[in-house]
Amino acid sequence: MNANDVAAHWESNAETWTIYSRAGYDRYRDALNTPAFLEILPPVAGLTGLDLGCGEGSNTRTVARLGARMTGLDIAPTFIRYARESEAEAPLGINYVLGDGQSIDFPEASFDFVTAFMSMMDMADQREVLKGIHRILKPGGFLQFSILHPCFMPPTRRNIRNEAGERVAVEIADYFDESDDRIERWIFSSIPEAERATLTPFAIPRFHRTLSTWVSMIVEAGLAIEAFGEPRASVEVALAEPIVADTRIAPIFLHIRARKA
Repeated sequence: MNANDVAAHWESNAETWTIYSRAGYDRYRDALNTPAFLEILPPVAGLTGLDLGCGEGSNTRTVARLGARMTGLDIAPTFIRYARESEAEAPLGINYVLGDGQSIDFPEASFDFVTAFMSMMDMADQREVLKGIHRILKPGGFLQFSILHPCFMPPTRRNIRNEAGERVAVEIADYFDESDDRIERWIFSSIPEAERATLTPFAIPRFHRTLSTWVSMIVEAGLAIEAFGEPRASVEVALAEPIVADTRIAPIFLHIRARKA
């Protein structure tokens, strides 16, 4: 699978994804993943940042509100159209660019930092992406990204439930399978069942890498890892948002921050 295939799949997802995520149905993002990402994000006020795989721009706008001068890059035209419409309605000084993360077309040392919210595991050649990020970062600049946790969200995962239907464990398999021809199909589970039945599931290209592969790729790109995060719902959040309660059993997301020397 190449970048053109990835672009086609994400363009097919973009309309439904934008409508339902903006309606509040991406509960893992809103209730847990993005807040945890922002908790470990260094101060960015006054810095120039790139949001890689920005989608419809929700997280790009969040980082811009922290005082950063942001550019958003995405491979799907529909995502960029929605993001630009939001910028026109409520300007935050964000420039949205249609482009491919595997061939980042910005001058060397353009940005103080790069964020990538849940996008890099969907890019076919992460090694080249990381090299490109290193090139466009200023000396001392950082990359912070979130991905599905390689150890606990490999290609095969199943929740184990007790007699009451409560999730009590997870079963995982195929951790070492790094094949690149996998498409996962799903829709936000918080959408009412009757409505979900009328929707075409998302087609998500999946490029699973083991944890050791991720670390090797980051180091080979010339970046030094300085922080890991494994978001876990608090008891209060799990009660308020039962959909994220399984993160109290094992993490679903991994956050990594790495810096250019």
